[in-house]
Amino acid sequence: MAENDIEVSWGEARDANLANWDDRVGIHLTGYGLEAFEDPAHLSSVITEDLAALTPFLPNGVRGLDVCHLQCHIGTDTLSLARSGARVTALDFSPAALEAAERLATAHGQRIRWVHSDVMDAASAIGADFDLVYTSIGTICWLKDLDRWAAQVARLLRDGGTFFIRDGHPALYALDETADDLRIRYRYFPNGQAQTWDDAGTYSGEGTVEHTRTYEWPHSLAEIVNALIGAGLRILRLDEGATLPWQFSPRMEQTASGWAWPGEERENVPCTFTIIARKE
Repeated sequence: MAENDIEVSWGEARDANLANWDDRVGIHLTGYGLEAFEDPAHLSSVITEDLAALTPFLPNGVRGLDVCHLQCHIGTDTLSLARSGARVTALDFSPAALEAAERLATAHGQRIRWVHSDVMDAASAIGADFDLVYTSIGTICWLKDLDRWAAQVARLLRDGGTFFIRDGHPALYALDETADDLRIRYRYFPNGQAQTWDDAGTYSGEGTVEHTRTYEWPHSLAEIVNALIGAGLRILRLDEGATLPWQFSPRMEQTASGWAWPGEERENVPCTFTIIARKE
């Protein structure tokens, strides 16, 4: 359960979140189904869906492109981008996650550049530009300042480069995940303050974390879009989806395309948004 409207400095919140994400690595190494990558043709379900969404804008996919993967965690999607033919640089703030990601990629013969940095300093830390900057699922809720985030994205892109994000929908995050119906519980609109959570579990795998306290920031869809526009990117496409790659609520049902609300509720609230933008 979360508390709303918490005053916390970015540094304190980031340090708490880092400790929590470091703790998650071991759990996720067993919960992410890494054995599937023994098949050299296997791609993560996230990358499979996201590459399909990118096809109208990148008809040849990511093959031969310089791709930057922001907030890569343990690298399953990063490995999948590399397997799809991209030259990949990946960034995360968790040393434990990067070590696990590098081991995974090396075990499957992929050479990827790994960068340890806060995403808010990504452009300076990486020092290169890219054809595609990619981030997907569970990323920007951990960030306080989306204008600074979007500025990093713009600096990382070459002229004509493409940005892609798919993430949990702000309308979804406003819902009470424990309720017996679709009921708003949390703030939708940003006000600069954080929500704080105290939860020993995680969304994938068995086990608990030692550092249970985390901080997140609600971001409306307008805030996300306007941050990218303000950074000089042109929005090419905005979509909203009805399924998730993780179970947000116990009431959600697993379908062939992901977790979804039951019955007619599936048509009542979006679960994800996808934005494709370009630097011109």
